[in-house]
Amino acid sequence: MDQIDFWELHPGAAPAKGVTAWLAEALRSAIGDGRLVAGTRLPATRVLAGDLGLSRGVVVEAYQRLTDEGLLSGRTGAGTVVTGLAAQPQPRAHPRAASGMRLPLPPSAGVDLDLSPGVPDLAAFPRVAWLRAERAVLAAATNADLGYGDPRGNPRLRAELAGWLARTRGVQAGTDDLIVTGGVAQALALLSQTLRSRGGTEVAIEDPGSRGTRDELAHWGLRPVPVPVDDEGLRVDLLAATGLQAVLLTPAHQFPTGVVLSPARRRALLALPGLIIEDDYDAEHRYDRAPVAALQASAPDRVAYAGSVSKSLAPGMRLGWLIAPRALHADLVTAKHASDLGNPALPQLVFAHLLACGDYERHLRTVRRRQVRRRDALLYGLREHLPQARVEGVAAGLHLLITLPGPADDTELARRVEEVGVRAHPLSWHRMLDGPPGLVLGYAALSPDLLVEAARRMGRVLGR
Repeated sequence: MDQIDFWELHPGAAPAKGVTAWLAEALRSAIGDGRLVAGTRLPATRVLAGDLGLSRGVVVEAYQRLTDEGLLSGRTGAGTVVTGLAAQPQPRAHPRAASGMRLPLPPSAGVDLDLSPGVPDLAAFPRVAWLRAERAVLAAATNADLGYGDPRGNPRLRAELAGWLARTRGVQAGTDDLIVTGGVAQALALLSQTLRSRGGTEVAIEDPGSRGTRDELAHWGLRPVPVPVDDEGLRVDLLAATGLQAVLLTPAHQFPTGVVLSPARRRALLALPGLIIEDDYDAEHRYDRAPVAALQASAPDRVAYAGSVSKSLAPGMRLGWLIAPRALHADLVTAKHASDLGNPALPQLVFAHLLACGDYERHLRTVRRRQVRRRDALLYGLREHLPQARVEGVAAGLHLLITLPGPADDTELARRVEEVGVRAHPLSWHRMLDGPPGLVLGYAALSPDLLVEAARRMGRVLGR
C-alpha cells in the first residue's frame, strides 16, 4: 500500500465508471513527473488489482494501454517495467503570461528543483478524457463547425461556460455575453486596447501583484498605478484616493499573497465608480472551503471578468474567457476579430464536451487532491527544515509565500537558494512599492518528495 500511496493511487478515488482510464492516467502521470522512473518494475496485475480493490482485467487493460504508448514494456517472466519518457525541456512561461506567471529567467544548469509560481501540474493533463472527447467531437462536427465562425467563440462552448461559471462562481452572463480568448493574457490585451481607444491611460493594480500582468498593461499603453495590499486584500481607501476609473485585481486568491478580498473591502470597492477588472486567479484551486463568489456576480454592469484553463488544464491550451459590461462588449468583439478572427475551433468544441459530460469537473477534483498532497509536503518540509519562516497563502492556489525574520534582500535570498539547485521568485519582483522581503514558492509542478527535498536545501542555506 505504501507504494501505491507514493504513486497517488487510492482505492477510494477510483470513479464509478471509467476505472481503466483513471488507472492508466494515474500511472501515466506518475511516469511523467518522475515518481515512476525508467526501469521501475510494476506490481503484478493480480497484486495491484488486490491492493486497489479492482478486477484484474482493469489493471491488465491499463498496463496494455501504456505499453501501446511506449511507456511500459512487458515480457513473460520479467514482469512489467517502466520504459520512461524522453527528456522533456522544463516549461518556461511567456513574459506576459497570466497572473502568477513565471518571469523569463536565464537558463541555469544548476537548477533542478524549480519552484517558480504559475506552472501547473502538466503531468495531470487528462489525456484520456481529452482524446475521448476529441473523437466524439470529430464524429459529430459539421463542416460549418470548422469554419471561421463567430469571433466571440463557438456558441456551444459559450453556452456551457455560461452555465458552469454560474454554478461554480455565481457569474451572471448569457451565451452572448462571453468572449472566448487566448487565455487571460488576451483578455487583458483586448481590455487594454479598448480602454486606450476610449482615452484611458492608467489602471490601478495590486501591490504586490503579478509582474507579468503589470508588464502586459504597460505594453498596451496603460500605466500601472500600484495600490497596496494587506491581509484583507486591496486597500480600497487608497484606491479611492487615486481617483482612477479602472482597477485590476485578483479578489478570490490574490497573487502573490494568497489573501481573499474581505467582505468589507468588496462592498467598498463596488461602491466606487469606474471599471473593475477581475482576474479570477486560482479560484478553482481552493482546498479548505468553497471560494467566495466572483465580484462580477454583484455588479455585472461594472465588472470585466476573466478566467482560463491555464492552471487547471495547461497554459499551452491558450483557452480563456472574458465577460465584460455590455457597454464595452461590441468594442471588445471588434478587437478580438481584428486580433485573430477567433480561437481554434476544435479545442473549443472539445472543452465544451468536457464541460457538458462532467469530465472537466472530475479532472478538477483529481487535481485538487494532488495539489493538497503537494502543498502539505512543502509545508512539512518548511516546518522541518526552515521553521523560522512565516508561511502565507496556504488555503488555496498553487504557490506559497514565505517571509523570514529580520531584514533581508530577497533577491539575495533567491540567489542563495539557486546555488543549491532551487529556483524561487523574490517577492520584490512583484512589487512597485517598498515592502517586506519574501520568496514565492510554486509547488504544483513537483512531486511531494521533491518538494521536501527543495525545502531541505533551502533550510541548509537560509536557516543559518
